Amino acid sequence: MTDVIYKIVTAPQWQAAEATGRFDGAPVDLSDGFIHFSTAEQVAETAARHFAGQGDLLLVAVDADALGEALVFEPSRGGALFPHLYGPLPLAAVRWQAALPLGPDGRHRFPEDLAGQEDGR
Repeated sequence: MTDVIYKIVTAPQWQAAEATGRFDGAPVDLSDGFIHFSTAEQVAETAARHFAGQGDLLLVAVDADALGEALVFEPSRGGALFPHLYGPLPLAAVRWQAALPLGPDGRHRFPEDLAGQEDGR
């Protein structure tokens, strides 16, 4: 379906993942039993619905192909297929992470070319 998927996380959640070498999920992920991701087309709406006005966020780009069969695309919001990871996210699958700042209008500002970002940006 897509080779890059995205996760929005808080900076402290990502710092904890970096310390352990894997991301087990945010509280909502742990509660639901899988890690929620979005495609490039879905991620802005995800931010608006679930992270409105929240600062100190990171956008994490993940190589979907590296996740194997643990990654399943399932119907969610409006019947759209969303990527769900049934297991921890190994940091080796992460292509890059970047700050997800709020603009003057209170909406998050995404990189113009999500898939084209360089590692560490």
